[in-house]
Amino acid sequence: MWNKDFISRRDLLKDSAIGFGNLAFLSLLAEQGLASDGKPDSRNPLAPKPPQFPAKAKRVIFVFLHGGPSQVDTFDHKPLLTRDHGKPFTGEMPRIVSSPTGNLLKSPWEFKHYGKSGIEVSDLFPHVGSCVDDLCFNSMYGSNSRHGGALLELHTGSDTFVRPSMGSWVTYGLGTENQNLPGFLTICPTLSHGGVNNWSSAFLPAYTQGTPIGNASIEAGNAKIPFIQNSETPAEAQKLEIEMLKQLSKDQLAHLGPDPALEGRISSFELAFRMQLAAPELQEITGETKATRDLYGLDDPKTKNFAHQCLLARRFSEKGVRFVQVTHSYKWDQHGELRKDHASNAAEVDKPIAGLLKDLKARGMLKDTLVVISGEFGRTPVAQGDDGRDHNPHGFTTILAGGGVKAGIKYGATDDYGFFSMKDKVHIHDLHATMLHLLGIDHTKLTYFHSGRNYRLTDVHGEIVKGILA
Repeated sequence: MWNKDFISRRDLLKDSAIGFGNLAFLSLLAEQGLASDGKPDSRNPLAPKPPQFPAKAKRVIFVFLHGGPSQVDTFDHKPLLTRDHGKPFTGEMPRIVSSPTGNLLKSPWEFKHYGKSGIEVSDLFPHVGSCVDDLCFNSMYGSNSRHGGALLELHTGSDTFVRPSMGSWVTYGLGTENQNLPGFLTICPTLSHGGVNNWSSAFLPAYTQGTPIGNASIEAGNAKIPFIQNSETPAEAQKLEIEMLKQLSKDQLAHLGPDPALEGRISSFELAFRMQLAAPELQEITGETKATRDLYGLDDPKTKNFAHQCLLARRFSEKGVRFVQVTHSYKWDQHGELRKDHASNAAEVDKPIAGLLKDLKARGMLKDTLVVISGEFGRTPVAQGDDGRDHNPHGFTTILAGGGVKAGIKYGATDDYGFFSMKDKVHIHDLHATMLHLLGIDHTKLTYFHSGRNYRLTDVHGEIVKGILA
C-alpha cells in the first residue's frame, strides 16, 4: 500500500500544509457521494431515484413561519368574530397553554376578495393576496399546543420522539437531481423548539440529513454552508488530497474486498470538494436582475432578509436540490401586541413569499415545485389580555401551491369563530401523506426498518387529501 506514488503525494500535501478538517466536515454533510465526474454513481444513494408512480412534483420548497400566525387575522375570515367581538365564547373551550384567555377578539384587519377565485385575504398580506388564484388554502389541525412538540410534529410527524424530518424522508425516497449539492437544504433554520431535530435524519442514513445554511441568528446574506470556503489549501492540492484518499481506500478495497461504507466515504469527500465550487456560486446573488430584486423586495431593508432566503430557495431548487426550507424564525407568537407585531411580521414576509411564487411561475417551475407555507399551529379567536392570542393547534391555515395541487381554492373550514377545523379537516399526517403522493411516493411504502419495526413519515396515520389534487 505504501508505494512511491503515494509517498510523493504525501510529501506534496505535507509541504502544502494541508489539513483534513474542512473536507472531513463537508463530507459529513453528505456522508455518501458520487463519481468524480459529477454524474450519478451506483454507489451513491443520493443519485436520482424514480418515483413509485408518475409524480406531479419534483421538488419541495417549505416556507416555515415559526411561532404560529393567526389564521383569523390572515387567511380565515370570520364575520361572526367581528359581530360578537367582546362576547364570551360559548362553545367548548380547548385546553389553553399559557395565561387565561378572555372573550372573543375581532381581527384588527380588514379582509378583501382577490383574484378570479374571490378568496378573502386580510390587509396583512396584499402581495400574497395577488397570488390567490395559484394557491390552495387548507384548514389544518395538529396534536400539540406547545411550540417544541408542534414543530417536531410538523417537521417529522411525531411530537414526542426524535424522528427523521420530512426533508430527510423525501431525500431518502428520491435522492436528488444535482450531484454536486446535498439533497436537503435548510436556510437560516431555528435553533429553538427542537433545533437540529427539525432537520435531522434521526435513524435514516446520515446523507439524508438537512444541511443548514447559517441559522436564525444570522442574516441570510451572511449565512453560508459551514466550512465551504477553504482559504488555506490551493485547489490543485485539494485534488491531490482527494486522489491520495481515493488511492488508499482502493488499496484497502483490493485487500479486503467490497465495502459499501468505505466506497461511500470515498465519494463523500469527492462531493465535499465539488460543493466548494457549486454552493458559493449559487449563494452569490449579485447577478440577479433589478426586476428580480424588486420582485422579492431585496433592496427594501424591511423585506431584505427574508427575500434573500426566498431567492436562495428558488436558486437551489432551480439547480436540482430536492427539498429546500426557509424559516421566518420565532416571531409569530403574539400573546400580546398582536396589532404591532403581526403587522411587522407580515411586512417582512408578504412580498418575498409572493415574489417566490411569481418567480417560480414565470420560470415554469411552479407546475412541478410543491410550495408549502405554514406555521406550527394557529391562534385562538379569544383574547389574551386586550391585544393577544394564545396557541391554537385545533384550527389553522396551511397554504399549498404548484406541484399538482388545485389552484384558487379553499379546502375545508373552521367553525364560525375559527377555533376548530370542522369541515374536510386536514391533519399534519394527511399533509405529509399528500406531499409524498404528489412526489410520486406511496407514504405507506416509504419505510425504514429500525429498532425492530418499519417506520415511515406518517407512522400508522395519514390519508391523501384527494380533494386538493389537480
